[in-house]
Amino acid sequence: MDRKKNISMAVIKRLPKYYRYLRELLKSGVARISSKELSEQIGFTASQIRQDLNCFGDFGQQGYGYNIKDLYEQIGNILGLTEEYKMVLIGSGNIGQAVANYLYFEKIGFRICGIFDRNPKLIGLRIRDIEIQDIDFLSEYLKDNSIDIGIICVTKESAQSICDVLTANDVRGIWNFAPVDLEVPADVIVENVHLSESLLTLSCLLNDSTNYKNKSIIDKEE
Repeated sequence: MDRKKNISMAVIKRLPKYYRYLRELLKSGVARISSKELSEQIGFTASQIRQDLNCFGDFGQQGYGYNIKDLYEQIGNILGLTEEYKMVLIGSGNIGQAVANYLYFEKIGFRICGIFDRNPKLIGLRIRDIEIQDIDFLSEYLKDNSIDIGIICVTKESAQSICDVLTANDVRGIWNFAPVDLEVPADVIVENVHLSESLLTLSCLLNDSTNYKNKSIIDKEE
């Protein structure tokens, strides 16, 4: 049985942050770190870090801490970074171009193989030496190439139809930047990146902080 099926989504979503901080520690030449020291770096409590990591095995030793290189590699394994993932990008507007030009993805095994758009002004242009193809050829391309992940960077009106083409051609991972919730088969995984929702969350927290400050002033005046 896949052990990760019993792990909460909250823990899984914290793993990339561990991975990022451990990478920076490795770059800085740090070889070993305690859960307390890591908590000061990452912002989680030491207890939370130990609980999260214990979900996947025994990585540290009491009084000895974590070997950063080993822990980094083990979390990379848990995140599936021992594999290479072939991806297609649909929509080469501003967001799509930003995704396509982010070199780090390829360094950790996520390779964009094809880019598609319906804008005739963009078709035939290249992003990092990948030619933008007419979206009408997407289905044919998917049939001829084994693709793991589809990146959707189109309008909300077009997103579901693009998603349907992807899933009909055995793409089982969808990275969705369109501001809409997609309907997919049970065996397809969708990770949504709703930029407006993220911004509104920030707005809410800023507003809550302002209200808290104003309340404190009123309390003092009373």
